[in-house]
Amino acid sequence: MSTAETSRFVRLRVELVLEVEDADAVTKAALTRIAGDTGMPETERAHAEGAVTEDTAEALAYLVDPFDLVSEVPGVELHQASWSSERIDYDPDAPEWDLDEDDGEDDSDG
Repeated sequence: MSTAETSRFVRLRVELVLEVEDADAVTKAALTRIAGDTGMPETERAHAEGAVTEDTAEALAYLVDPFDLVSEVPGVELHQASWSSERIDYDPDAPEWDLDEDDGEDDSDG
């Protein structure tokens, strides 16, 4: 397929597993970000504040922004993004947490 026939759009999938060592710090940072969003309607602000106060995963969703991840990458423009967060049970030694399993390459392929 020639360059002219290929799409210019790329879907980048990123999965992160974060360990929250200080839930209060995460919540406080999310509340600070919400407070600084002057364009947020008051009813939405109240809902957001309640959500991040009750759930650290929600607080992280307010702090991690896909636009921030690619805004400094030259030659690209973010057209669409979605993300979510959830609490999980995590065992780094369990086979289901092998991050290389979805890449379609064998470790010997290089």
